[in-house]
Order: sequence, then C-alpha cells, then structure tokens
Amino acid sequence: MTLAIANVVVDCHDAAALAEFYAQLLDVPVEPEASPFFAEIGRSTGMSPVLMFIQVPDRTPGKNAVHLDFHSTQWADALERAISLGGKHIGDFDQYGVQWVTVADPEGNLFDIGKY
Repeated sequence: MTLAIANVVVDCHDAAALAEFYAQLLDVPVEPEASPFFAEIGRSTGMSPVLMFIQVPDRTPGKNAVHLDFHSTQWADALERAISLGGKHIGDFDQYGVQWVTVADPEGNLFDIGKY
C-alpha cells in the first residue's frame, strides 16, 4: 500500500481569509465554495498537495507541528511579497548548508521560504 499526500490542512480562525493570503502568495485562486469555516486553494489548478483551511474553535498553543516550506530563486522578492500580504518576518537561518527565512502568516502560522 502506498500513501500520497493529498492535502495540507491548516487550522485557523477564518478559513476564507487565510486561504486568500496563501492564494495571493502562491498566485492560485481560492476555490469558489470558500467560507469562514472551510476553504481550499489549488484543487481546480491541479496543485499538489491542495491547501485546506478549516476553522477550529481553539488552536493548539505554541508552534505549529507541521509547517509549509516554499522555495524560490528570488527569495528576497518572495519574502517582500509575503510581508506586503500581511505576513511577518520572523527570522533568517543558515544551517546544514541551507538558507531560509521564517515568516508568520496573518494568523501566526509559521512557514519557511528557502533560498535556492
């Protein structure tokens, strides 16, 4: 039996609003059925995995256990774009021969942009 990643799910307060942040960041549309309770991006474009956003009453405190890693040859531009969309630059890292920046989305979920 082989498993494949179908979706990456983000627990949040406002699914449609957070989906819009990532849709703009990745330049893909939010799926039309988006609501404050549930939203997706990437399904209609064939993006894999699909990003799903689900409203939860109480988020688990502390750092999210799963985070998204993006990469770009123009990482400085990608960081600037994330900040202009409402993200917050958390820090710069250089470990194990890899460089990346960590960013918090508008709800505080962390993601990385690798410098490739």
